[in-house]
Amino acid sequence: MKDIIALEEKAALVEKELKTLTDKVTKLEKALSEINDLKLEIKGLKVFLGRVHPDFKTQLPDILKKL
Repeated sequence: MKDIIALEEKAALVEKELKTLTDKVTKLEKALSEINDLKLEIKGLKVFLGRVHPDFKTQLPDILKKL
């Protein structure tokens, strides 16, 4: 009887841990998706600035070094 209760408690703890891990993975997936969107927007801005200001392409590496 004690073994059954102990197993039930362990199973409940494992379920709680899985739920916690699932929640964290979901949050990380959302954050990763936002980061990927930002990367795409930055690429678009770089292309736009490179077209409008051709000297931007040559100055960008120096700007990034200073950052």
